[in-house]
Amino acid sequence: MLTSELRAKFLDYFDKNDHEVVDSSPLIPANDDTLLFTNAGMVQFKDVFLGSEKRPYKRATTTQRCIRAGGKHNDLENVGYTLRHHTFFEMLGNFSFGDYFKEEAIKLAWNFLTNELNLDKERLWISVFREDDEAAEIWSSIIGIGPERIVRLDEEDNFWSMGETGPCGPCSEIYYDHGEQYEGTPPGSPGDEGDRFVEIWNLVFMQFNRDANGELTPLPKPSVDTGMGLERVAAVMQGVNSNYETDLFRNLIKASEEVIKSPGEASHKVIADHIRSVSFLIADGITPSNEGRGYVLRRIMRRGIRHGYKLGAKEPFLYSLVESLVREMESAFPMLASNQKQIEEIIHNEEKKFLETLDKGIEILEKEISNMDSKVIPGDVVFKLHDTFGFPFDLTADIAREQDLKLDEAGFNKCMEEQVKNSKSASKFKGTRLDLSSIDETKFLGYDRLNAEGKILGLWNDDLRVDSVSDDKEYFLALDQTPFYAESGGQVGDQGTFSCSSGSGQILDCIKQGKISLHTIKIDEGAVKLGDKLKLAVEPDKRAAAASNHSATHLMHAALKHVLGSHVEQKGSLVDASKLRFDFSHPKAVTKDEIKQIELLVNQHTLNNAEVKTELMKLDDAIASGAEAMFGEKYDDEVRVLSMSDGFSVELCGGTHVTRTGDIGMFIILSESSVSSGVRRIEAVTGSMAVELAFEIRSQLQVVQGILNVGASQVGSKVEDLVKENKSLKKGSKTSGKSKVDLKEIIHKINNFDLVLIEADTQNIQDLRQLVDSSKKGQSERCILILSHQDSKVVMVCGVTDDIQESLSANDVIQAIAKASNGKGGGRKDFAQGACTADNLEVFVNSIPDIVQSIA
Repeated sequence: MLTSELRAKFLDYFDKNDHEVVDSSPLIPANDDTLLFTNAGMVQFKDVFLGSEKRPYKRATTTQRCIRAGGKHNDLENVGYTLRHHTFFEMLGNFSFGDYFKEEAIKLAWNFLTNELNLDKERLWISVFREDDEAAEIWSSIIGIGPERIVRLDEEDNFWSMGETGPCGPCSEIYYDHGEQYEGTPPGSPGDEGDRFVEIWNLVFMQFNRDANGELTPLPKPSVDTGMGLERVAAVMQGVNSNYETDLFRNLIKASEEVIKSPGEASHKVIADHIRSVSFLIADGITPSNEGRGYVLRRIMRRGIRHGYKLGAKEPFLYSLVESLVREMESAFPMLASNQKQIEEIIHNEEKKFLETLDKGIEILEKEISNMDSKVIPGDVVFKLHDTFGFPFDLTADIAREQDLKLDEAGFNKCMEEQVKNSKSASKFKGTRLDLSSIDETKFLGYDRLNAEGKILGLWNDDLRVDSVSDDKEYFLALDQTPFYAESGGQVGDQGTFSCSSGSGQILDCIKQGKISLHTIKIDEGAVKLGDKLKLAVEPDKRAAAASNHSATHLMHAALKHVLGSHVEQKGSLVDASKLRFDFSHPKAVTKDEIKQIELLVNQHTLNNAEVKTELMKLDDAIASGAEAMFGEKYDDEVRVLSMSDGFSVELCGGTHVTRTGDIGMFIILSESSVSSGVRRIEAVTGSMAVELAFEIRSQLQVVQGILNVGASQVGSKVEDLVKENKSLKKGSKTSGKSKVDLKEIIHKINNFDLVLIEADTQNIQDLRQLVDSSKKGQSERCILILSHQDSKVVMVCGVTDDIQESLSANDVIQAIAKASNGKGGGRKDFAQGACTADNLEVFVNSIPDIVQSIA
């Protein structure tokens, strides 16, 4: 049975047994900062199990795409060395939300395996939690499994919990015996880590709620969460012991062998696995970067590239395997085909960048290994490879394992400590989730009112439930209904006030957990308690400004597609009362002319003052109508469709918006910059903030007009004349190197440092060197790049402050820029110089941040 047939058969079976077939959720868990990636089928149903979200069905089935390559669940280092470890895998699952429980779950699983798949009953073994007599009795008396094939395991193996507190319960696992030709003994006995007995299905019975004291209380509506590994069951159905021998992997491995044309079984397995995870991550909106999810993607990609390099691939190859993957899996995941071109481009660009440093890094590592007296590679060497050549720790570990060596992990971690302290992602995925199982979902009233009453359903001091609060600390508050918008879709939560007969205070923020809005409150006077009815008031000016910026974001998104192309996709946004920020996919810097076109287009639609229309639609109908769905958002079956300016912008959005486009007022773009490879960021302002900015620009222009004694339309030409005159005067005089004219200085934020671009008016290297030194003096975390452009020739010098030279070398910066522009150059870590050609200075300057980002 082909993998595709098995997947379809599973979903069809549970569909016939009254389960709702639910699409796989994205690899980025929606509105859940406790997880790096979706790593199990139950992730998209977490809030349903917690009780904070209700679905129109009580039974569901899915085939969920999962990643385990970062954080707590990380199988990356094992891929290629075992038969069943993967970074990407599919989890087939069926779920009951307070409907059926142990007996029906066991019957459904057994019937599928033995009747639908016709597996030999004598080859199936069962494990249960040591204290779960009920499950053991069902397997024994109802299913008819002999006691010799039912094993009892302890809590570590067969008891599941969502966290230290909350829903939990015993598990029952189903194992398949691949036969005595393989090593291994039955589960629960010595040697059960062998390849003979393989777990294929895990049935989790969510039966209890565990409180902070460890006490277990029976849940009012016990539920079921199951997971069956598609790749493992495919191996069983195809009569092989290794997942890599199934049809899906065989075809990917064959494609890898055809591209690289070199044998190497283990490496081709790694490549086949990694092209799956890399492609699905990119399709779900992740791009390579130096932090968070983007760094995990980069690690996986670079490990695959290194295995190809090991087989002799000196040119990009990984991107060419995407076509084979699409052919194998597009029927189940059509988003692969629709994103194929972008996936190939991102992989190809990453391959080119990494292959440039791979040679040098491996050369350094081999030299260190040859000089070693022990079998342990020093931590500072591992760190240098990571920091300078982009070798993730696990990639170096991979190379070390091949030579029977180990890494000094403690030494590496010591070198990383300072960077980890400053890392934005160090605590990004450590969110706290409150137990909301007894709280009803919040009714949102804020689309048409800013004032309302709400009844207190829950109060928390940190994660501890309390009955009342009275001091001026910050607390969480849940209400039956609220006009306060809870942060989601890029729009920040509302702020405002509350009051009741016993007290009053401020609402500082509002966030969402499932379908429950959690208000962060601070008491100003008196006290509040459970059951109190609060008078709630949203701060109107902040709401209006946020709504203006949010609506402008929609118009700008449509304008970006119109000006730059249909490839533009949203990669993130932040909308508050002061400004809007929008991240989007685009391979290069947006030019000044393109920015002007985008601004004009948005302002044209605001001047039209068209009505902003909202309509409730079924999700499938909304998508079919062409409405934009934002990546990473979690949508209900019924969604709000926001249409602006007669269909110029149509998006799914639950945020708050203006009534007419004219309410946005003026729209001005503040900046355009690089976020990561292939991702750009625009920041802009609207309304009164934009008007104030326009007044400030006019005021400054008037100052310049006064100094130059010309009209506004003549300022540009007059400044250009003065610049030329100044250059001419400087050419005719000897300079001391102190008085260099700085025509323009632009600062770009890249990772943990500032890239400072300065256009100077001399090509004298000594003068430029002195300007670099003066620009570095007293500064930290800076890369200064000074350019001088004359007759298409660009002279450039680069200086890097001492504190970032281990992660960014001036020599690398100059060489990378020169290489991209048919030039040459070089130098040291702290200072380097070079020259190249550039007929269009603006295009050349706009390309620099992306080049520096690629080596940072």
